[in-house]
Amino acid sequence: MQCPFCNSAETRVIDSRLAEEGTQVRRRRGCEQCGGRFTTFEKAQLTMPSIVKRSGTPQPFSESKLRRGFESAVYKRPVTAEQIDHAIDNIERKLRQTGERELPSRRVGEWVMEELRDLDHVAYVRFASIYRAFEDVDAFQQEIQKLKAMPSAEQRRSQLELIEPPETASEVKPEPKPAAKPAAKASAKSGPNGL
Repeated sequence: MQCPFCNSAETRVIDSRLAEEGTQVRRRRGCEQCGGRFTTFEKAQLTMPSIVKRSGTPQPFSESKLRRGFESAVYKRPVTAEQIDHAIDNIERKLRQTGERELPSRRVGEWVMEELRDLDHVAYVRFASIYRAFEDVDAFQQEIQKLKAMPSAEQRRSQLELIEPPETASEVKPEPKPAAKPAAKASAKSGPNGL
């Protein structure tokens, strides 16, 4: 890899680590000529489905367009670049997992709203106001009421923890199952439902 500082081709890898839940390789590199250090990221290039716009025309998926949408929504909000990267990775993963060649833009928009809801409620409402084309204050209020009624990301993650398996088999004894009654034979006079 060429050095971004002096353009020398004499660089070497100093350290490699997995990043983004194993979907990327982070490499720390050093230049032999100028001594500069820099980081590169490597990830698999997979074919993404086309996004079908509301007009019906398909367009190639654009990560930069998705990123601009996130950045506009979170402008001047306490959301880090890493959180945006993670949200974009989640959406890209969902796109690849569909196995579809084309997806409607509305599905991608809903995924963006899910990610924004977990990141920042103000950013969520900003995005929703444009995406859902709010026309008056009542539409804003309805969306905010829906947002308040939804469980937070932390609550959704902890819901599975509410169901705890028993600690030991001696603490919880299963109730005995009632004996099954033999089925009565239907007589020739009974109707189609056995009555």
